[in-house]
Amino acid sequence: MNKRNKKHRNIGIHELYAEDPIAADKLLWGRETDASSRRGFLKKSGLVAMSAALGGFIPFARFMPAGLIPAAFAAEPEPFIIEGKEGLRVLNDRPINAETPAHLLDDDFTPAKYFFVRNNGIPPALASMGDSNNWQLEIAGEACGNPRTFTLAELKSKFKEHTYAVTLECGGNGRGEFNPPAKGNQWSTGAVGCAKWTGVRLRDVLDACGVKDNAVYIGYYGADQHLSGDPTKDTISRGVPIAKAMEDESLIAWGFNGEDIPYQNGYPLRLITGGWPASTSGKWLRKIVIRDRIHDGQKMTGQSYRIPCEPVAPGTEVADEAMCIIESMPVKSLITFPKSGITHALKEVFEFRGKAWAGDLEVAKMEVSINFGASWQPAKLRAPVNRLAWQSWSAQLKFPQPGYYEVWARATDSNGKAQPTILPGWNPKGYLNNACHRIAVQVA
Repeated sequence: MNKRNKKHRNIGIHELYAEDPIAADKLLWGRETDASSRRGFLKKSGLVAMSAALGGFIPFARFMPAGLIPAAFAAEPEPFIIEGKEGLRVLNDRPINAETPAHLLDDDFTPAKYFFVRNNGIPPALASMGDSNNWQLEIAGEACGNPRTFTLAELKSKFKEHTYAVTLECGGNGRGEFNPPAKGNQWSTGAVGCAKWTGVRLRDVLDACGVKDNAVYIGYYGADQHLSGDPTKDTISRGVPIAKAMEDESLIAWGFNGEDIPYQNGYPLRLITGGWPASTSGKWLRKIVIRDRIHDGQKMTGQSYRIPCEPVAPGTEVADEAMCIIESMPVKSLITFPKSGITHALKEVFEFRGKAWAGDLEVAKMEVSINFGASWQPAKLRAPVNRLAWQSWSAQLKFPQPGYYEVWARATDSNGKAQPTILPGWNPKGYLNNACHRIAVQVA
């Protein structure tokens, strides 16, 4: 059941009752509360409405406690469904942002239904797209020698196709753990995924349009609409240095695990620049500009996707000029099996497994701990299928006695830098939390 609050945001019955159960009663059913008995008295219209919603008369409605969600609604699904997605935790509905629980990231390549959603605006309507082969991409900019426009069909026919497994992670993944809290979506660990992306190399298309000697950066523009509805405002327009754009794995992509890119993840065309914040991989791609300066599009300036150039104390106000653009993401890992909270038999050896990645680098070592980081044991680590893909790992653990345990996972990158066991340095926007992932295990 959905209701709209004053901000016109669709929320579910659980969220509505969590905010204020008595107010929810009054809003939904017109139920008045007796302060002395905490009973809720339904007006005739409210009784009719609740009976209709439940599918039958409520004989003992007079005894129903105030602020109680009817049991028939207790197992209600998420406030709304994201088409093509399953099991994701929705953080925001305007724009849509949803993360994937760690136990759903166990596949070598993340299925479309489990790939996280990070939107900044409103995606272009599918009905307005027409034949995807006619989708147009413009290449321009001050450092572009020969500006051109390609249809998707022309990209497919004029340039060599490539497929790479590339990990994309939101720069704010893990933001929910920072204290003092940082503004923005309160991601836990699930704003990450690795898929096989198919398209053409960005550098091949840029070279065909002429990259001048003064080229410094590229920037992108997408077809998503600003939340205000103002067509003159860009939702997001970020980019990367020209050297990053020219890497083999930087793609203009239309394929995802052998199929079309999912609608919420940028169908029919998006940019892929792995290892850096996923915000550099623009969705619903319409235009790429080759710049003679650092790109200054929406969310490239101020404090967006930037951290203090020097460490600061938690809660410090940092001036814009003291903030530096985030480039390669830090080393990180997840336990993807088993799900946190599992009960395990004491004498049995248990295999744990997960995923690890390290921005532009490779993961060199993987370790696990069952004693809150007092000691660590090595895990088996597989090599990536290609650069910028995440790596699978596994470990066999045996617990010494019954009780409550936490399994911690720690990855170390090819430069020798390991994940911290506690939160890394605080920053005003809550970026780059790569603290060790941990799960609870009850040993019987």
